[in-house]
Amino acid sequence: MELKMTIAEITAFLEKVFPQIDKDFDVLSLSVDEVVVRMNVKDRHLRPGGTVSGPSMFALADVSYYIATLALIGPEALTVTTNCSIDFMRKPGPTDMIAKARVLKLGRTLSVGDVLLYSEGMDAPVARANLTYAIPPKL
Repeated sequence: MELKMTIAEITAFLEKVFPQIDKDFDVLSLSVDEVVVRMNVKDRHLRPGGTVSGPSMFALADVSYYIATLALIGPEALTVTTNCSIDFMRKPGPTDMIAKARVLKLGRTLSVGDVLLYSEGMDAPVARANLTYAIPPKL
């Protein structure tokens, strides 16, 4: 496998097709083996108790795996989540979060992989997600 998009291309693509998440996520590194994404945590991402909410962590996992898949297939806006299972393992702090996403199997119609989520400054992951994405057919 080889990368089909750079960080700059993915960032521009996301700004175009998903302007609603602009400034929430930054791609920190990109390789065939792993994509690292930061979620810039704001007050709107927190839940009572001063921790990042589950829906916000799900968004980080989903966006990170979308980026990991696009990096390998190119700019396909209609690549969509078909399954996601997330395990919340530790309470994250009220800080930025880091996702490490990897594609485990890339086929013609499906991309299957996982994402580990970290609260910045913590060594152990706070959540783990398994995702499957449907890839639109080439016409």
